[in-house]
Amino acid sequence: MSETTRTQVVIVGAGPAGLMISQMLANRGVDSVAIDIRTREEIENTHRAGILEAQAIKMMDAENVSDRYKTDGYEHDGTIIRVNGVSHRINFKELVGESVWLYPQTDVFIDLANARQKAQGDVRFGVSDVEVVDPYSDNPGVKFVDADGNAQEVRGDFLVGSDGSRSICRFLIPEEGRTQFFREYPFAWFGIMAEAPMSADELIYATNERGFALISQRTESIQRMYLQCNPSDDMYQWSEDQLWEEFQSRLEGSDGFQLKTGKIFERTLLPFRSFVQEPMQHGRIVLAGDAAHTVPPTGARGLNLALSDARALGERLAAAAKGNDVSKLDGYQEAALKRIWRAQNFSYWMTTMMHSLPDENPYDYKRRQGELEMVLGHKSGQTHLAEAYSGWPNEEDGL
Repeated sequence: MSETTRTQVVIVGAGPAGLMISQMLANRGVDSVAIDIRTREEIENTHRAGILEAQAIKMMDAENVSDRYKTDGYEHDGTIIRVNGVSHRINFKELVGESVWLYPQTDVFIDLANARQKAQGDVRFGVSDVEVVDPYSDNPGVKFVDADGNAQEVRGDFLVGSDGSRSICRFLIPEEGRTQFFREYPFAWFGIMAEAPMSADELIYATNERGFALISQRTESIQRMYLQCNPSDDMYQWSEDQLWEEFQSRLEGSDGFQLKTGKIFERTLLPFRSFVQEPMQHGRIVLAGDAAHTVPPTGARGLNLALSDARALGERLAAAAKGNDVSKLDGYQEAALKRIWRAQNFSYWMTTMMHSLPDENPYDYKRRQGELEMVLGHKSGQTHLAEAYSGWPNEEDGL
């Protein structure tokens, strides 16, 4: 026999989107239960990128999550776009009056998990055999086996699917009423983590005839970097010396810039995909985060989009739960999708502008160079990039 728990909102997926929604609901007097098939330790030890836009930082403060980003993160007033060995700094502060924070997704998760634990929120990690039950009723829920091996059932008035890119909840939207938009790119990122000092104070997005590279940071002594590669490449085929030589070759310039190197202790391959599912709501079911959309990592939109979904949903879902009124969710999908498609466009634009395609011919290369000059050589182009990268104002959220 299952042990049954009654709550107001059931949240499937306890990553940043699910936990932020749970936090927002609690701050507004609404109970929730969040579950995740991963253990907390597993999520905490999965290294993920992390640039937080201005709106995400304001949200962390407003929802009383944590201000640890001020001590453990790094505020960046701009970023560097390096083209054929020449650096161009995009000054966010000067152009749009905002900054971004280098603060890994892992730390955002830890802060949210700690906040929910401190508030004695009901979050259950390491569950298995998850099954959504009665999704189209007034009493949707989930059945699962908890981390101790006990059968559980949780029922609520609303169900949030924030269960990531391998979502089961996205398929709860009836097939005849859903559309999935998908693009796969013909390249990937070969990512490394290295024990090395910072090579720059801000991120460097570099491109030349050899391809793209991103020089990011994590701490004073641990760095994250990426190389454009083929999706079929073997990440262990290259020696450390060969990798550092390739990174340096994509940054080479007349200014003599030299990358600071060190021991590589982690290698990952990131395929490039774009995905959006519409609609994001059906009755009492709502989707948020990667369950509804993914973007290439070039423009640092993934985590920020998940949090902007939560921002657009939190107030509405709290009102819906308090009054058991589905109509209070009106406007969520419109607000979320407006920002999602804007971010899809930005991610696609920045990705295709900075990366060389496998079949790129001389015309394609010159056209990309013209596009880069148009963006980097004019204040209007720099402003467009700065506003998109640091996060647009949230008027479109309708909040």
